[in-house]
Amino acid sequence: MASAAIVSSLRRRRSPSLEAFLAPVDLNEVALVRTLLTISMDLILSFSDRPWPFQRKNSRSLIRKIEVFLVLLEFLRDSNSALPSAAVLCFKELYLLLYRSKILLDYCVQSSKLWLLLQNQSISGHFHDLNQEISTLLDVFPMKELELSEDIREQLELLKKQVRRGKLFIDKNDEGLRLRLFSFLDDFGSGRIPDPVELQLFFVDRLGIRDAKSCRAEVEFLEEQIYGHEGDVEPNVAVLNGLVALSRYCRFLLFGFEDGEVEMSIGIKKPRKGLITQEVGDTFITVPQDFCCPISWDVMRDPVIISTGQTYDRTSILRWMEEGHCSCPKTGQMLAHPRLVPNRALRNLITQWCTAYGINLDPPDSPDSAVEIFAAALPTRAAIEANKATAALLVQQLANGSQGAKTVAAREIRLLAKTGKENRAYIAEAGAIPHLLRLLSSPNSVAQENSVTAMLNLSIHDKNKSRIMDEEGCLGLIVKVLIFGHTTEARENAAATLFSLSAVHDYKKRIADECGAVEALAGLLRDGTPRGRKDAVTALFNLSTHTDNCARMVEAGAVTALVGALGIEGVAEEAAGALALIVRRPIGAEAVGKEETAVAGLLGMMRCGTPRGKENAVAALLELCRSGGMATTERVLKAPALAGLLQTLLFTGTKRARRKAASLARVFQRCENAPLHFGGLGVGYAFARNSTTNTDASFSSEVSMQMPISVPVL
Repeated sequence: MASAAIVSSLRRRRSPSLEAFLAPVDLNEVALVRTLLTISMDLILSFSDRPWPFQRKNSRSLIRKIEVFLVLLEFLRDSNSALPSAAVLCFKELYLLLYRSKILLDYCVQSSKLWLLLQNQSISGHFHDLNQEISTLLDVFPMKELELSEDIREQLELLKKQVRRGKLFIDKNDEGLRLRLFSFLDDFGSGRIPDPVELQLFFVDRLGIRDAKSCRAEVEFLEEQIYGHEGDVEPNVAVLNGLVALSRYCRFLLFGFEDGEVEMSIGIKKPRKGLITQEVGDTFITVPQDFCCPISWDVMRDPVIISTGQTYDRTSILRWMEEGHCSCPKTGQMLAHPRLVPNRALRNLITQWCTAYGINLDPPDSPDSAVEIFAAALPTRAAIEANKATAALLVQQLANGSQGAKTVAAREIRLLAKTGKENRAYIAEAGAIPHLLRLLSSPNSVAQENSVTAMLNLSIHDKNKSRIMDEEGCLGLIVKVLIFGHTTEARENAAATLFSLSAVHDYKKRIADECGAVEALAGLLRDGTPRGRKDAVTALFNLSTHTDNCARMVEAGAVTALVGALGIEGVAEEAAGALALIVRRPIGAEAVGKEETAVAGLLGMMRCGTPRGKENAVAALLELCRSGGMATTERVLKAPALAGLLQTLLFTGTKRARRKAASLARVFQRCENAPLHFGGLGVGYAFARNSTTNTDASFSSEVSMQMPISVPVL
């Protein structure tokens, strides 16, 4: 049936309501005819005078067929004659055909021109399928049982003959344009930049893409298809990435930086994502239970299926697994494997439901997000070369453009740097970093935010870290944005940039010694948004792994901020890890020991934290006792419930947590003035004696963190 093919093709753009595929079984004959008449008239009025960029003949042919049915329906409405049961069944099938026609025609109107070209053969096939179904309908339509006028009967007979003879029609001009589009990709793939005159002729004259705004819409539409791509759909992601790169290049080559685009880039903010259930709550709508994650009870943005067959939101189940759980939260069954399978059927239903009730369903922040899908697909030579040419155009604009054009160029570099290490390398090689550096001190908040975020995205590529750090004054300006940035997002992204740069050991000391850097990170950890705190605590953790930074961390107030963060969900684990590193130095242990809430905070982490958080907390207490002297050891020893927490860790903690807990118990037993009575610690001691008690050579090796440096592109 055509419906399945049409829905398969159109599902990523705008899903129709479920009612579109259900015949109106509860309508009587008169109401059914009037309903069909209304739908037919709406279709004809909506699409008769449309300018069809592609599929002109197929679209107009379908509309003419609907016009014939309109004449029939008007006659039946005016005659008020009874309908035989066979005619009623045929009209119910016509109801479905009209809705399928509307979906297909809407798709041809709303889709981007480049996408219509790519899908030219497939969409032509959908029109042919509808034609065949109309033919089948007319073959069984009981014209002889209806008292139709002669002219209407003749029109139906003529239409019946036409659709029976109808063949698949693929417009040769449209197909020629499709092949020409791929020839431009072939040029880039062969290392040649297409002739600008030919690109102008194709995009402007042939496709009618006449300004930067419409070209940007083409790029965004193609990116949307990549986001919703499934493996069996053509063209594949690699080809789509190439077309995105080609379109982006043409956007700047042909249209430059228009004034309207510059104005549009200034002051526009994407709303922060909130819980969907909060939006639903404001509308007094009951959320279907199947749409809610069993862990978070929020509407699922990215539902995935685990090995037991249960569905959860991706972020929630990943957090569950990262905490060391190997079972299904709902059933308790052990997981056969950790793979997560996207539940696209449920996601489509959730999207449809949210659309129906006007609820904003943001794309998921997950490894399946569009950015990660772009990065995961191996880039074709065409995409690489097109993006390289685009980077050169953008850097040229950064160097010589107006202030507004520089702002737009910075934004585009930020976006381009999202999509893979090749782009990050080419942008830096083209000389973008010195020009972005100058925008960091711009009074324009949008320019500053885009430039610092572009720096962040570029810094993810290892070779670019040295380019940024070697650029005179660059580190200082990033820190100034962290302290005095015009927007919250700019300050947060500056912190994330410092975290990214601190992945290189030699840079940790330089960053910590930069005036105001550690103080600003500590302030962001105390007073920032949840995301800002996360950026700050990860940066502080990285800086803590350098032994020479301990005194600087104490002096700048980072210890106080980290201790305060022990009670903040989302950053407590990293804060405990950083403290475990700091207390290895006597000056750090002394500073932590002076914090009144430090021991209580670490004990709270041992009681209620994640498995990694418990590891870090017991490690911090152990190092605090080793480096903080007798008074600090006694203070830790006298903490209430410590014995029970250690005993629990010895039996339920991770391997490293058990080892640290046993070592801490031995420290207490060796303390002559503070005997600690543990019932049943023999297992822990036996475990500890089979492992080394010496600290590792690596300063941070005994602290549990998820740290193969992972910086989100923004």
